[in-house]
Amino acid sequence: MTPLERVVSRLQGVKRNRRGFTAHCPAHDDGKHSLSVRETEGGVVLIKCFAQCATEDVLHALGLTWSDLYPSDDHDDDGPSTGRRIVATYDYRDEEGRLVYQVVRYAPKDFRQRRPDGTGGWIWNLDGVPPMLYRLPELRAADPAECVFLVEGEKDADNVAGLGLVATTNAGGAAQWREDFAEALRDRVVILLPDNDEAGCKHAETVAHSLNGVAAEVRVLDLPDLPPKGDVSDWLAAGGTAEELQRLAAEAPLWAPRQEPTGARSEGTGQQPPTWPPPLKGPAFHGLAGEVVRLLDPHTEADPAATLTNILVMVGSAMGRGPHVRVGSAHHGVNLNVVQVGETAKGRKGTAYAGPRALVGEADPEWAARVVSGLSSGEGLIWAVRDPIEKIEPIKEKIDGRLQVVDYQTVMTDPGVADKRLLVVEQEFAAALKVAGREGSTLSPVLREAWDGSDLRILTKNSPAVATAPHVSVIGHITKDELLRQLDSTEAANGFANRFLWVCVRRSKVLPEGGHLPEAALHRLAEQLAEVLAFAGEAGELTRDDDAKALWAEVYPDLSEGKPGLVGAVTARAEAQVLRLSALYALLDCSTTIRVEHLVAALAVWDYCEASARYIFGDAVGDPIADRILAALRTEGPKSQTELSALFGRHIEAHRIARALDTLRRAGLIASERHEN
Repeated sequence: MTPLERVVSRLQGVKRNRRGFTAHCPAHDDGKHSLSVRETEGGVVLIKCFAQCATEDVLHALGLTWSDLYPSDDHDDDGPSTGRRIVATYDYRDEEGRLVYQVVRYAPKDFRQRRPDGTGGWIWNLDGVPPMLYRLPELRAADPAECVFLVEGEKDADNVAGLGLVATTNAGGAAQWREDFAEALRDRVVILLPDNDEAGCKHAETVAHSLNGVAAEVRVLDLPDLPPKGDVSDWLAAGGTAEELQRLAAEAPLWAPRQEPTGARSEGTGQQPPTWPPPLKGPAFHGLAGEVVRLLDPHTEADPAATLTNILVMVGSAMGRGPHVRVGSAHHGVNLNVVQVGETAKGRKGTAYAGPRALVGEADPEWAARVVSGLSSGEGLIWAVRDPIEKIEPIKEKIDGRLQVVDYQTVMTDPGVADKRLLVVEQEFAAALKVAGREGSTLSPVLREAWDGSDLRILTKNSPAVATAPHVSVIGHITKDELLRQLDSTEAANGFANRFLWVCVRRSKVLPEGGHLPEAALHRLAEQLAEVLAFAGEAGELTRDDDAKALWAEVYPDLSEGKPGLVGAVTARAEAQVLRLSALYALLDCSTTIRVEHLVAALAVWDYCEASARYIFGDAVGDPIADRILAALRTEGPKSQTELSALFGRHIEAHRIARALDTLRRAGLIASERHEN
């Protein structure tokens, strides 16, 4: 088998192109064919993940090593003849302690597996050797009452075991768990310690399912303060102790299989209930925005998703209207709207706002004066970014003892607002939604026009204010319950909501004494931001390079495809949101060219926003009657037409109930059966 065949045969979703192949990257949850695989003239396989997964992570997920990419399969006594240095070996021993095979770690980072040849040498493959858990003799010898920490790598297992605890893992990383591993953990209390990335979350879910009904207990412990892609070794290096790890393990929630919703269809919907979105992918923390999050995160209880989206919205607001991307005749600025959805006082939404606000305010004090609150009407928003107001007045002179009009002059009655940048921060966004839902309210249409960058005006006699070339952004805070209540009772879901990024946020850690932000580092980042804003002021139009154009062509069909229900309504501008985010990431790199890394970062943010929308809105269809019926069917079971009418006190016309049922039926959320009396 050639190196190319060896790699391609292990990939999913393989497609051939003129240079080689594309496929789903095994190192992250990839629905966009982010992996490129091609062969050089010398037969060497080149692998690149456009979501910025490291090549070694891709190889690790496939159970391969660097040497598998090269035509030569020769090895010397130190392993593959690639010039790398062995830095660690991990012995896999059977229950009697006999060495079965080793995992060899190299520098630069690479892994390979070998087994004894019986004569003091090594065979560099595991053909015919059954895989097993790491540290199996220690696991068997431990007190069955002790909990077992299941981690994602041999180094992590050794570090945890070094604390006097029981730890194990499996060779090959997150993608290589086998069902037969579960038997070694029968009747044990197992603590899963996933790495802080999407692959880690998926691995924990896979292992938990495998151990369900075998282990006595399964708990998933998401360690606090982990950086993106961080692991338990990082946590220990930052000062974590055995006592704290045991305490956190005892407090970790018991894992249980997700329950399928019932009652909506007589045979069950077969759909999983919405779950909290997985953590933001690493590429979202690209560049200066990521630096800000990494600096602030250890010192705040805020969700990194909230901190990141705040800095993106604020920087986009401070950049003004100059930098833009054109799509046909449409002008897309870098103004964004975001609504952060979390529990009142528990989502730490305000905490996530303070740090970015101080940084951008220091970088541009004039912008800081353009941060306001109080979305009460469309007229009020226009007034905040209004043009000068003028009116024509007659010029009168006294002629023959009488005042007469001799001419007319234009008089400025209001100087207007020179700075058209405006960031509206609404910590009670439910109030704004309630205003937008009132009959005759102009708030919703004006906010829609403001996001588009269109001139703002109200065509009424008593509203003389006009705002040309506005640059308006919004940050809102709301709870999930409030959001669903208000969107059910307003027209906001129709064209209003899809101009916002919806972001689930919650407290990321517990800091009883608060944080201590490093002032020198904050000032340094503020200076960098000031340079970025100066660059953006001269940037003008942004364009993509050829590689970014190719990736955009791949992802555009999925982004622009409509989705059903309320989720579809609030994510209907996916391609426009990603476009603006990618432009922002480029500008933060002081570039007027949108490159692949900027687009991949934007896609990572959008993936989190889309997952947040699914969690927030679930399978709601946006029709209050249909959603009320669906909720009743799920909680109370199947109902007849008469019972459905009674659900609304018989005050809803039969044709409206029939229309709601048809909506639910077409969405695949219910099934109906006819029963003869």
